[in-house]
Amino acid sequence: MRATSIAVALSVCCTALPFAASAAGNLNMVCSADVVVCEHMTRIFSQEHPDIKVSMVRLSAGEAYARLRSEARNPRTDIWWAGTGDPHMQAADEGLTQVYKSPLLDQQQDWAQKQAENSGYRTVGIYAGALGWGYNTKLLADKKLKAPACWADLLDPGFKGEIQIANPNSSGTAYNTLATLVQIMGEDKAFDYLKKLNANISQYTKSGSAPVKAAARGETTVGIVFMHDAVAMEVDGFPIKTVAPCEGTGYEIGSMSIVKGARNLANAKVWYDWALSAAAQSHMKEAKSFQLPSNRNAEISEYAPRFENIKLIDYDFKTYGDSAKRKALLSRWDKEIGASAQ
Repeated sequence: MRATSIAVALSVCCTALPFAASAAGNLNMVCSADVVVCEHMTRIFSQEHPDIKVSMVRLSAGEAYARLRSEARNPRTDIWWAGTGDPHMQAADEGLTQVYKSPLLDQQQDWAQKQAENSGYRTVGIYAGALGWGYNTKLLADKKLKAPACWADLLDPGFKGEIQIANPNSSGTAYNTLATLVQIMGEDKAFDYLKKLNANISQYTKSGSAPVKAAARGETTVGIVFMHDAVAMEVDGFPIKTVAPCEGTGYEIGSMSIVKGARNLANAKVWYDWALSAAAQSHMKEAKSFQLPSNRNAEISEYAPRFENIKLIDYDFKTYGDSAKRKALLSRWDKEIGASAQ
């Protein structure tokens, strides 16, 4: 896991937020997007707000949630930006984050506003992306494997040792996969499926996007990830094909939360409002971030997988973001899958 600390102070300032001119000091942020996106967005913000010194650490969503829990009595993090919404919802449920209604809330898509409403306005949606996988077309041909179009296809014995997925304890992507399969199949059948899939898994990674990066490098054939992460590998020229599962699939609402007891609350709100703006979200595609932005007026990359072209389930963010539900599913995964993981 790569941790990045960025502190940039530049001489250019341009922002439409009227209160930002008086903001100054520090901002401690945990970012759960891809590290390239984290660095890019931090750099843009620092150019527009040179009086705010940003210290950014990149952590997977599950790790970020764990950090907030460990810091609960003495918070050192001010804001948690990006990462799947389920752990953000859990943090909200446990009172680790605080209520904030941005003046830009009404500019967001309905799904982003619903995320805020469901959390009691302790988190908000900032982007969305569908779950799927990416496979290496060259390796698939070399190994004479059938292209996997459905969840069921991943159980083919030919894929033994050819699939990677993240660990749902550390990765929001992998927890979203677990919750998606439970909603499609029912809990017991989903765990039966995961036990069979385990025979084909070569590695449970820490980061959610790592599996498709490994596929791009030729280290594995299939990586189960959010589709936009697979698309990013395609755009970079790797022999990756992106798949939306035929049975249907879940999706994430990447979220943002201000930590309860944040030491730099005013600056956290500056980032929060900036990150919900159309201008800020339009910068994400420059870092090959191909999610769907939450602001209705933000520019969408031509490469972003569109929801209307994907068979989506009605993902229950409130239920699967519930602290008790999440803990129960992860505990069962640890006992039935993790304990026997290769």
